[in-house]
Amino acid sequence: MFAVMGRLIWKTHISWQLLWLLCLSWNTIDAQIRYSIPEELKTGSVVGNIAKDLELKLSDIFDRKLQIAAETGKQYFGVDLGKGELIVTDRVDREEICGSTGRCTLTLEAIIENPLQMYRVEIDVQDVNDNSPFFLNNQIVVNVEEAKILGTRFRLESAKDPDVGLNSLHSYMLSKNEYFTMNVKNMNGSKIPELVLEKALDREKQSTHSLILTAVDGGTPARSGSTTIIIRVQDSNDNSPVFEKNSYKVRIPENTPKTTVILTVKAKDLDEGTNAEVVYSFEPNTPAGIQDMFSIDPEQGTIIINTFLDFELVNSYIFEVIASDKGASPLEGSCSVEIEILDINDNVPEILMKSLPKPVKEDAVPGTVVALIGAKDSDSGDNGKVNLSIQSGLPFTLKPSISNYYALVTNSYLDHENVPKYTVEIIARDLGTPPLQSKTQISVDILDVNDNPPFFHQPSYTVYVKENVGPGNVLFTVLASDPDQGENAKMSYSILESNIKGISVSSYFYINAENGSIFSMHSFDYEKIKVFQIQVQAKDNGSPSLSSNATVYVFIIDQNDNAPSVIYPSAVMGSHQRMPRSAKPGHIVTKVTAVDADSGHNAWISYRLAEATDASLFSVNLHTGEVRTKRSLSEQDDFSQRLLIEIQDNGEPVQSTTVTVDVLIEDGFHEPISDYRKKTTELNKKSGKITLYLIISLASVSLLCLMTFFILLAKCARSSRGSSSCCIRRNDSGYKNPNRNLQIQLNTDGPIKYVEVLGGDMMSQSQSFGSYLSPMSEFSDFTLVKPSSTTNFTDTLNVLDASLPDSTWTFESQQQKPPNNDWRMPPNQRPGPSGQHRFHTLQQRWTPYEKSRAGPRPEEAGAGAVGGTGPWPNPPHRSRTAPGSDGCSECK
Repeated sequence: MFAVMGRLIWKTHISWQLLWLLCLSWNTIDAQIRYSIPEELKTGSVVGNIAKDLELKLSDIFDRKLQIAAETGKQYFGVDLGKGELIVTDRVDREEICGSTGRCTLTLEAIIENPLQMYRVEIDVQDVNDNSPFFLNNQIVVNVEEAKILGTRFRLESAKDPDVGLNSLHSYMLSKNEYFTMNVKNMNGSKIPELVLEKALDREKQSTHSLILTAVDGGTPARSGSTTIIIRVQDSNDNSPVFEKNSYKVRIPENTPKTTVILTVKAKDLDEGTNAEVVYSFEPNTPAGIQDMFSIDPEQGTIIINTFLDFELVNSYIFEVIASDKGASPLEGSCSVEIEILDINDNVPEILMKSLPKPVKEDAVPGTVVALIGAKDSDSGDNGKVNLSIQSGLPFTLKPSISNYYALVTNSYLDHENVPKYTVEIIARDLGTPPLQSKTQISVDILDVNDNPPFFHQPSYTVYVKENVGPGNVLFTVLASDPDQGENAKMSYSILESNIKGISVSSYFYINAENGSIFSMHSFDYEKIKVFQIQVQAKDNGSPSLSSNATVYVFIIDQNDNAPSVIYPSAVMGSHQRMPRSAKPGHIVTKVTAVDADSGHNAWISYRLAEATDASLFSVNLHTGEVRTKRSLSEQDDFSQRLLIEIQDNGEPVQSTTVTVDVLIEDGFHEPISDYRKKTTELNKKSGKITLYLIISLASVSLLCLMTFFILLAKCARSSRGSSSCCIRRNDSGYKNPNRNLQIQLNTDGPIKYVEVLGGDMMSQSQSFGSYLSPMSEFSDFTLVKPSSTTNFTDTLNVLDASLPDSTWTFESQQQKPPNNDWRMPPNQRPGPSGQHRFHTLQQRWTPYEKSRAGPRPEEAGAGAVGGTGPWPNPPHRSRTAPGSDGCSECK
């Protein structure tokens, strides 16, 4: 009927100044954004660019998860994620949504995350003229008494138009006739049509009149609806009932019980008889909902409640009551009734989770938003005001926002290791009397961060490993723990880089990064390295990663893997000893000296005579290695004797080595001094002159030796007082080398007596003087050997070095303590020279260039100068021993 007038689309933006006024003091829930749209927009129509209005980039729509939620159950709008536009997703019918309400507003909530924010969006739905006015009945019957005076008005049925504003019912039109005109009465905003009698009726002329009533709205183009009015002319009943009041108003609480009489209306009719009897009823156009809610006693005019009232659904009712008489042509009177419903606190507050609680990292700063929570109470006034609270003792608090919205935020620092999850009970309580409350619980997970470094169960570990154990064995397993979770608790083990004697520790050990097992990379040698100190690090997989260290001490346990090494006699130079046939039992032929690179039990050395040309002639001391005669020699004994001496250690299994000593027995050679004196007595009988020469020679040589010794001793005492070595130092102007020293060695064992004086250090040219004394005539002279150079002396040492294995040359000053005192032995059972043949000297041991020195301990100085062992075997020292004697080889 009416042409389409087009759609009116507009959008109203609230200024940012107004937004800040609505924001209280916190920006989690911002002020409103308002749009206006006409109803009945097509699906997909654009309401507005909400992303632009929220100042969001298109990428933020996905990153911050823009969501649109409606307070009502039906979702009419959505977001075009590609353009950021708010679009229509369902039919928007203003009449269906808001009914006859003048203003129709849909409230939406725009929620974005990271940070969590919520915007209130209101969309005003503007009415369009999409409904035509209509009458409930297609035909209206009006009984009119013929006696009615002109100007009498007859109320007609009102038309209905769901549209509002200009589009709602605007006017009525009556078809042209000569008896009636149209009058429109405004009552409570409603337009009620009335027929006005303009010309007296004559039932005899025309008993029925038919008119067309048209209702027109104010839209553009206008819409209309019509109904037929049948006017029946009746006999006169010329007084209508009149109410005592034109309007009645009553206020009742919403909990008023059913069947309660809330109001009584009263009307009077001036007629008599049946024309004066009044019947009460609802105005015919009264909505069915009101007629179901209330009932009117037709005789008494009492209004009764039929069902329970609910202020939250409808807070007031307005309707009309008609009073009709019982005349032949009933007349009516009407009044307006308004019933106001008073609110009571009958609704429990409702807690609304606007966003689910998100997990919070344990290092989140106080004030971090966990969730948005709303509260709703359908009551009004103080009954509808709600306060939210949580239980005490939690690291959270509720921060109020606009209206009944709150933000659950942290108010202290969190610790996942102590409490990984919190259960927060939210309590909503209104301000009514008595107050009502409701509760709900939410769970807040605390996310772990890497704030705990791994820790070892002990700061250091001690591991004992036998030497010579094959590579690839698990030596030990370290264990660390991390109270964090997930990747933050996953650990990897490593060995920190360091050097052991110039070699990287990673070449000795390998650690399994996952379980902390430490493996050996190759076998160990106790004689080279006795203890390892390594740093093990445990590092977690957090970001950034944390770590801690522990020290692992690996002690190498000695194994008997070294056979004794013979120091004297030299395997290169050989051992050829001479002895006189006149030697007595117990005569020292030679002394075998050996050392063992092992330690403890494994380094104890014993000597035994394995084979001999004549086993009854010689014996070997078990502990010292001294070879002595067991009996006197006879003319029948062979002049050449060969001894095979076996040297064993005390390890398990036993290691041993052998050395061969060749002894040449000669008549009248190298006899002891006591024998010489006996022979001198016998020779005196034969030749006194020879004896005299021998005595004079011996006395001269002895006197010269003593003089030389005392002179050198006096010089040494002046230059180096209190020193164990005798050093000759020149004055500063003549000689400035403080390392140059003088060594004196005196040998009194055996038939050959000699004193050796060594001067200078090994880095410069040395001086060596030797003197020899012998009771035999061919050795009765005093020999002063010319100074020898360092080069010659070094050559001599090189020969001795070649005869000894490398394991005998150890340059360590550390001493190993014996496990117990049972290892100590009497001095006469210690390895090395002992008894009356113990070698006493004032000397400083010499070590080759660039190798460290290790002098004998004071209690071991008398145990022999030839690498002997004391109560507990010590690492062997590099010393020089003269073949066949306890002196040094330089004297030969």
